[in-house]
Amino acid sequence: MDYYRVLGIDPKLQLNLNELQQLFYGRSRELHPDRFARAEASVRDAALQESSTLNDAYRTLRDPLQRAEYFLKHRGFDIGEQGTKEVPPELLEEVFELNMALEELKDGDESARPQLATARDHFAALLAQSDIELEHLFAAHDATPGEDTLKQIRGLLNRRRYIQNLLRDVNGYLSN
Repeated sequence: MDYYRVLGIDPKLQLNLNELQQLFYGRSRELHPDRFARAEASVRDAALQESSTLNDAYRTLRDPLQRAEYFLKHRGFDIGEQGTKEVPPELLEEVFELNMALEELKDGDESARPQLATARDHFAALLAQSDIELEHLFAAHDATPGEDTLKQIRGLLNRRRYIQNLLRDVNGYLSN
């Protein structure tokens, strides 16, 4: 099912979230199960299925990261967990230092906490920067669609996912 078609919008990476919400609410009212309470079972079931698909479409398209992954997937790009285990080359040194600090903390060395807090802040900033870069790539693709831009988006999504995992790990250790 094409989520863009379900909501009646053109497939783009940048969407106006207020317009998306209005379209969703309008379609939700049209498909609400209460409108079909007296209809035949097959009609009620169809409306329920359409309503469920509409909800899935809205949830996916309102989130920029889910939207990008959906967009890439439906254009033949592998968007699975590829790359999340591979350290982005520009982060090799930082990941090495992070792993050392995590090991020190595991071994009871509390002096590693400030280094981990600094790493947490740095990774959070990298995530924010990735989101800005994604917005620029979304705009670039919408203006001039092309496979090269989609490849860049996929690479940035993988890098972002890796950084997000690092941030999750650091937060986990700092909360203990």
